[in-house]
Amino acid sequence: MKLIRDEIPEYVRMKGGTIKTRIASNKEYEQLLHEKLVEEVNEFLEARNTEELADVLEVVRSLGDLYLDDFNKLEEIRKQKAREKGSFKKRIVME
Repeated sequence: MKLIRDEIPEYVRMKGGTIKTRIASNKEYEQLLHEKLVEEVNEFLEARNTEELADVLEVVRSLGDLYLDDFNKLEEIRKQKAREKGSFKKRIVME
């Protein structure tokens, strides 16, 4: 059991395959998103390509929508933190 992208069932059927799906409850969806985030981060760390990084962002967007009802609110929080504490562009390392 794992969370899949919205259009995967149709894609599988178009290719002649069969797939069994169901809709997750809110609590299960949250847990599955957490698991998917770990999966996608691990895939990115292994592959180190932008396609995998885009998958990470897709999961983060979904989590933002879940927790804040709108990913844009998460982006505003990120911008505020960057204004107050900076970002990681300067590559500063604390030892």
